[in-house]
Amino acid sequence: NPYAGLVNHLRAAWLSGKTRPMEYRVAQLEALGRFLDEKKQEILEATASDMGKPSFEAYFTEILLCKNELNITLNNLAHWMKDEHVDKSLMTQLDSAFIRKDPYGVVLIIAPWNYPIHLFLVPLIGAIAAGEPNLLEMQEKLMPALREAITEFFGSNPRESPDFGRIVGDKQFRRVRALLCSGRVAIGGQTDEKERYIAPTVLADVLPSDPAMQEEIFGPILPIVVVANMDEAIDFINARPRPLAVYAFSCDSKVRAAPCYRRSGCWGIHTPLEVSQTPPNESGPVLCVAGNSGLGKYHGKFTFETFSHHRGCLHRNMGLEALNTLRYPPYTQQKLGFLTATFEIKRKGMCTLL
Repeated sequence: NPYAGLVNHLRAAWLSGKTRPMEYRVAQLEALGRFLDEKKQEILEATASDMGKPSFEAYFTEILLCKNELNITLNNLAHWMKDEHVDKSLMTQLDSAFIRKDPYGVVLIIAPWNYPIHLFLVPLIGAIAAGEPNLLEMQEKLMPALREAITEFFGSNPRESPDFGRIVGDKQFRRVRALLCSGRVAIGGQTDEKERYIAPTVLADVLPSDPAMQEEIFGPILPIVVVANMDEAIDFINARPRPLAVYAFSCDSKVRAAPCYRRSGCWGIHTPLEVSQTPPNESGPVLCVAGNSGLGKYHGKFTFETFSHHRGCLHRNMGLEALNTLRYPPYTQQKLGFLTATFEIKRKGMCTLL
């Protein structure tokens, strides 16, 4: 493993304790901010060379959003790191009880935004109003709007657009191209292996068993699966591994709310640009991921919490150790009665009859 030495070095640094103080963390974050400023042009050139990423998107997703997260953290780190004092029982009134936020240790974080921010991220589940006589007719009504949007974004020939990227590598290009056999190509479908180019593509009449529905796409392909109603759409999603996000586009508030309350597990409901709307407070928007997409909550304070272990601590006043004899053998009913009265937590609103 060519990275074994680096990982061992990082673990040794963490075990030494030097990375834990706030001053060290601040210095590292500030250094990362300087790196983003000093290497901005190299980052833009690298993403353009690797996958044809437009400098607009690269600056926005790889530099600006990252700097925003850095500054939010720098502005709030001292507050986030403070011990959180908790309520105490009668037996610990003279002690100090708190939660300390300990870092988990060495983790690998991979930063690039790996798909076009305005293109297709997840399959489109087409739900229609009850009573519509022809489901496939509704699918076809959607096509002109999708075609118009693609032309508006990238022109009549997206291959010539400076704003349309490429697949990052040959292996990934072949993997994404193989998905074009799913359903029927309704829009796009053109490819060029030499350029690793795949046109913005819409697949119609896609079946749940088709290859495009068996894996994450990470490419400019939108499969459309037609369903009869919202119940069927929710059942379709629940029967599969948790997706990273759901986008509910509808004028009907009930349709927009349904995925929030009827999907098992944890998932985000936002479009990509909403993640950029980070308010100048300590939290920011939250992205929740679970299952195949990952674990945890991210952005702002949520990122700090995800990588911190909340450790319960108690600093005991040993001058009162005599009180602890109630907990030690030999046990008696008198000791049990006293400890029960001291530690028992009663439900609010309930009374005890004397």
